[in-house]
This record gives sequence, C-alpha cells and structure tokens, in this order.
Amino acid sequence: MTQEDGELDSLVRKRIRALRVAQGWSLEELATRTNLSQSSLSRIESGRRRLALDQLVILARALDTTLDQLVETAADDVVTSPMIDGAHGRMRWSVKGDPGMSVVRQRMTEPPPENPARMRAHPGREWLVVLSGTAILMLGHRRFRVETNQAAEFPTMMPHAIGAEGGPCEILGIFDRDARRGHRNEGSERDDAPE
Repeated sequence: MTQEDGELDSLVRKRIRALRVAQGWSLEELATRTNLSQSSLSRIESGRRRLALDQLVILARALDTTLDQLVETAADDVVTSPMIDGAHGRMRWSVKGDPGMSVVRQRMTEPPPENPARMRAHPGREWLVVLSGTAILMLGHRRFRVETNQAAEFPTMMPHAIGAEGGPCEILGIFDRDARRGHRNEGSERDDAPE
C-alpha cells in the first residue's frame, strides 16, 4: 500500500465514523441499518479490518452519502480565481463539484425591466445572494425585494429579471447547468447574461 493509499484509507474510515456520529447513531444502530455486525463496523472504523467495496457501498447508502463522496480526496487546486468581465462588472467562478454550475458576482446599477416581454425564461434553476444594497427580482408580474444578506431561489422557466433599487447592489448568482446554458445562449443577444 502506498502512502497515498494509506492516507485515503484513513480518511475514509474517519468519514464513516464522523458521518455516523453526526447522525447521532451508535455502532449498534449503524449495524442494524447496514446488516453488518457491530464488531465489523468497529474494526472498519479503527483500521483493524480491510475496507471492502461492497461494504463501502452499503455504508455510503446507510450514511446518506454516495460512494464517490465517501472516497473523494482533496484536490490540490482548492483556491480558484474568477474570470473577470470588467465591461459588465462581473466575475464568474466555475463550481468544481459540478462543472455545469457556475457562480457569478455582479454589480448592478439599473432597475430590472418590469415588462415580462423583456425578461428571460429558460430551463434550469437559479439562486441569488445579495452582498450589498437592495436587489429587485421580477418573476413574471411579481416583484420581490431582496435585501443585503438575503437570498432567493427560483425556477428559470418563469420569466425573470434582476436589477438594483435605490443605488448599486452587488449579488452572487448561482446557476445550475441548464440555467447557465440558457444564459450562455442568450449571451450573444443580451448584455446582462453571466457569460
């Protein structure tokens, strides 16, 4: 076993124990949920028993996680830098856990269009967090005021637009794969698309 393999083995064992403890479960309760013996689980957590793939699958399911999450290692590139679009006052980060998602930081100065014909609609889901100022989120004919440190989540098939109220505001927008694709497709037609 290489040093990397040994480190991963130890990390997986610590995760299993941490997830069990976070659920508030004893070894006995986890044993009941997995049909593994309590002594086997104790030896798995302590490193006295070899980790078997079939047992890891059962443990991941019982601990409400995936096998991938149970065995993932930390990447060397933990810190990322944004791509900057100075012309539109935006910074965009890709989300590593899901390459289809992205995070956009944007400074807005104009109010949103209130005419649904000028709003966008596309598949996906978006989240926004107001970092400073007040944002206005238009969803169809409804108007939502989102203050500093508040967040909103909405389906993007609803015609929507975001803008500022009473001065500049700064937001973080989070786009799932479909919403990001919808903004990218509109990017050639609209100045306010995130990409």
